[in-house]
Amino acid sequence: SFAEREEIGLARAAGESIRQIAARLGRSPSTVSRELARNADRTGRYRAGSAHVLAHQRASRPKPAKLVTNQVLRQRFQTELTKRYSPEQIAGRLREDYPDQPEMWVSTETIYQSLYVQSRGALRRDLTACLRTGRAMRVPNRQGARRKNRVLPDMVNISERPAEAVDRAVPGHWEGDLIIGKANASAIGTLVERSTGYTLLVPLTEGFKAEQVAPALAAKISTLPDQLRRTLTWDQGVEMRDWKQVQIAADIAIYFCDPKSPWQRATNENTYCCRMSRA
Repeated sequence: SFAEREEIGLARAAGESIRQIAARLGRSPSTVSRELARNADRTGRYRAGSAHVLAHQRASRPKPAKLVTNQVLRQRFQTELTKRYSPEQIAGRLREDYPDQPEMWVSTETIYQSLYVQSRGALRRDLTACLRTGRAMRVPNRQGARRKNRVLPDMVNISERPAEAVDRAVPGHWEGDLIIGKANASAIGTLVERSTGYTLLVPLTEGFKAEQVAPALAAKISTLPDQLRRTLTWDQGVEMRDWKQVQIAADIAIYFCDPKSPWQRATNENTYCCRMSRA
């Protein structure tokens, strides 16, 4: 966590040994040693902020989906989807049915990533047939009135966004959007960091009206360290009516695109539209 990385940085600056740091954090010395080796800068100096960004960048690199590499897990997953179980239900059932086999466990987040981001080729075709939405790609249609662009109360236009958010040099600037399922039956929020492409998914299990979107977004964004919560850019969809609540609760500045201007959130659009359409 970022708090632990801060502890490591301060302790190293004070001259503490790896074993002393490990004992304080309740971690093994090998874990602390690996963290220092992997996330120090080119001069060998360890800074908590840059180390945390490096770790996020490494985590965001494409990895083989667990549901692709584990054929037994994949088959069980497809069976559960066919029975119309939700990702949350599937994750829970797997832990109940395989209490001593962690290789058969997947988190809800992993399931959503596999469905909406990582799925490719044969796996994607198989899953698409089972999904409640009937598809595993972004729906181009903004679903009529629910996604109708309109002026939101006191919204701040993207033209006022700080320059550092434009050149992508500084991490912490995010672009957000909704992926809406067939017949408005389900939705998931997407957050893409402009500098690294690091992606967060926000399950909206209770619905995707403004009163459900705001607390879900605030909760997800609040898990990020302070320096990775600089700005969030969204379109003028009515689901962001309560954007001020998100801004206050998550301590992040929120800006809105001009109407019908998806290129103003190109990082998010390219991640969830182009990437999926070529799968």
